[in-house]
Amino acid sequence: MFYSNNPLIKHKTGLLNLAEELGNISKACKLMGMSRDTFYRYQQSVEQDGVEALINQKRKIPNLKNRVDEKIEQSVINFALESPAYGQVRVK
Repeated sequence: MFYSNNPLIKHKTGLLNLAEELGNISKACKLMGMSRDTFYRYQQSVEQDGVEALINQKRKIPNLKNRVDEKIEQSVINFALESPAYGQVRVK
């Protein structure tokens, strides 16, 4: 049984506890609305580094090369808001 008062990982530990309680990982994942792949990633993290490892899940770092300059982005947004009837082709 895994315990945590941290609201960030409460649902993650809940999934692990439910699977242990039911004895059926597939059923627990269906009830919680998560994939089995996610369950196994959570389980592996807990086995390696403990429950606190669930907090430190790394998120994907945004690729800033794909971003448009803020000035251009803001001007496009302003134009689109001024003329909402235009589609994306016209705004382009």
